[in-house]
Amino acid sequence: MSAAVDTQSAPTDDLLPKKELQSQVVQALKSILAPENLLWTDEQTTPYECDGLTAYRQRPLAVALPATYAQVQQVLQACHRLGVPVVARGAGTGLSGGAMPHERGVTLSLAKFNRILQLDPLARTAVVQSGVRNLAISEAAAPHGLYYAPDPSSQIACTIGGNVAENSGGVHCLKYGLTVHNVLGVKGFTAEGEPVEFGGATLDAPGYDLLALMLGSEGMLAVVTEVTVKLIPRPQQATAVMASFADVRDAGEAVAAVIAAGIIPAGMEMMDQPMTAAAEAYVHAGYDLEAAAILLIESDGTPEEVAEEIVRIEAVLNSSGATRISVCADEAERQRFWSGRKNAFPASGRISPDYMCMDSTIPRKRLADVLLAIQQMEKKYNLRCCNVFHAGDGNLHPLVLFDANDADQLHRAEAFGAEILETSVALGGTVTGEHGVGVEKLNSMCVQFSAEENEQMFGIKRAFDPQGLLNPGKVIPTLQRCVEYGRMLVRGGKLPHPEIERF
Repeated sequence: MSAAVDTQSAPTDDLLPKKELQSQVVQALKSILAPENLLWTDEQTTPYECDGLTAYRQRPLAVALPATYAQVQQVLQACHRLGVPVVARGAGTGLSGGAMPHERGVTLSLAKFNRILQLDPLARTAVVQSGVRNLAISEAAAPHGLYYAPDPSSQIACTIGGNVAENSGGVHCLKYGLTVHNVLGVKGFTAEGEPVEFGGATLDAPGYDLLALMLGSEGMLAVVTEVTVKLIPRPQQATAVMASFADVRDAGEAVAAVIAAGIIPAGMEMMDQPMTAAAEAYVHAGYDLEAAAILLIESDGTPEEVAEEIVRIEAVLNSSGATRISVCADEAERQRFWSGRKNAFPASGRISPDYMCMDSTIPRKRLADVLLAIQQMEKKYNLRCCNVFHAGDGNLHPLVLFDANDADQLHRAEAFGAEILETSVALGGTVTGEHGVGVEKLNSMCVQFSAEENEQMFGIKRAFDPQGLLNPGKVIPTLQRCVEYGRMLVRGGKLPHPEIERF
């Protein structure tokens, strides 16, 4: 894989020296923004050079931090006039390089848009600005007995605008859905600075469903400034079950068996032994360190519903070969069970200088196949990997551990991650579930989609952004890139020569 920016849809004037272009951009933005809201020196822009995918870094010409919608519009109009790319940024917690700056562009930070504009407990909706933290929505709704369901592990920091861009999920997405299932409408601006609105407060909107198109568009179609979200009643009770398995295949089959039994838990997560060991050392959640894998399953609803569902879940787990089953005794123990899963990423950071968190989705019945394949890849690339899964919907998060200061380790980590994604596609899955494509998975998009399919996606982008100024070089690989990647696979023996034609 490579973080090199594709040239298609990146229309900056390469004949103009970068310093001269930067001077033009800064002068244009100075008339719009207060001095403290415009950053352009190396020292000022370095904190913005990457998102959560720290292996790839690039400084922008400038960072704009508008404080009003009018300023957002004016920044976009100025950049459009100059033909300068714009990369929107929230909290920078993304894991695929989606917010990595363009070296000849402007990073547009929405950090100052952090107000909850309206909370309607009767309609069970909230209108929030794009820079509002995910968890802050639930905190504001809590006095009304409501909350916002999607709960990424980074919910304490990630913003709702970023969640919209990546169509984020979380540990409870199995029952309550992803961001796309919990957003009613978005407002924002096109690359030209034209105000746009998709969806709204009603259940449906006239015309094509462009709202769904915006969810997961990774900042390529419009800059989102406001989001209308659904709120749901907090369940009367939630109970978590932790089950141990001596074999990862038994654990994977247990996941499929729970769903086959007609049970849709609030959440169902899987962690392998290396991951549970790292998490246990960090938060002391009480995990079984002898188990090859553990499952965390949560039931919520009325006390009667939960009690009945827990009995059914225990029966399925026992028949699936669970070696140990623990049901939380109270809310404190439930939170402790989940603490290890919620802190899986920082726990991995304690045992490795760097990690590359992959994100793919496979059929639930193939969970064990992927885990066993990853174990073989660890030997092949001589790198460790901790695995945590949104098991209920087959969303994998393998964390490849490496040291970015060692160029060879970084290269091996990239190859390791690419093979995980290619294996997921081969097993009937996709290259991403909720982290997005960004720059990280551009090559993998060549594996999953044909040149014609990628061109159709470029067509959608051109309809919204004819000059290709919004987040260029991300998500959709160019034909040239796919051909080059196909040739590399042929040279490496991964593809027979005739197959390169499909790229």
